[in-house]
Amino acid sequence: MCRWAAWSGAPKYLEELICDPEHSLIHQSRNAFSCKTQVNADGFGMAWYDNRKEPCIYKDVRPAWADANLLQLAHHVRSPLFLAHIRASTGTATNHDNCHPFTHGRWCFMHNGQVGGYEHIRKKLDGMIPDHLYRYRTGATDSEALFLIAVGYGLDHDPVGAMVRAVHDVEQMAREQGGLPHMRFAAAWSDGTHLFAARYASDNLAPSLFFRSFRDGTTVVSEPFDTARDAWMEVPSSSILMVADGFVQQQPFREPMAPAA
Repeated sequence: MCRWAAWSGAPKYLEELICDPEHSLIHQSRNAFSCKTQVNADGFGMAWYDNRKEPCIYKDVRPAWADANLLQLAHHVRSPLFLAHIRASTGTATNHDNCHPFTHGRWCFMHNGQVGGYEHIRKKLDGMIPDHLYRYRTGATDSEALFLIAVGYGLDHDPVGAMVRAVHDVEQMAREQGGLPHMRFAAAWSDGTHLFAARYASDNLAPSLFFRSFRDGTTVVSEPFDTARDAWMEVPSSSILMVADGFVQQQPFREPMAPAA
């Protein structure tokens, strides 16, 4: 399984999440606590928003701790909204196109989890991606397929409903033709203005998800960066967060989310 972190708020250097904390994302790439896979070394990636609508992406197949370019970028780049991901493959190859985050237009998406029996239903999942979007299917992961299915379901117009529908339709296919667990899903996605994060599973083992609000913004993570566990709020299973303009909303994953206050 993977680890990831996201920030929404005042512009912040990427290293403040990726490198600096006691249990930073780079530290988690060697020694994660809240997942089955302690080492997450099958590539990494980060996406950040600046003056353009589309995010800038940097990713590589090396472990996060072994890339000097990552450290340089994280030290110099500031952004009001960014996502970072370290990968532990659940079966697909370790290559550039399989590293998160995935992007389409203004959207970026990263995921920790799996689709049960993906190797048996991969062709059918590809068939759920609309023809006009399939040329953007550059990798081979279930995560990228989920993202493009959600884009096809109308992520631009309904960023919550489209993702919920994609997750549950893929879960249903896994129930019928795939394997166990049918769906494990802890993901973040953003259009550069709003940050969404969700935690869901078809069983009682949803991947971990936490958030913490500060005066200047909100961090959403797979696992806390420090030992101040009481300061971090665990996101309940089958829940979705929306972070925008300093507000955090939480609602059931199965229901549409109202606009931010």
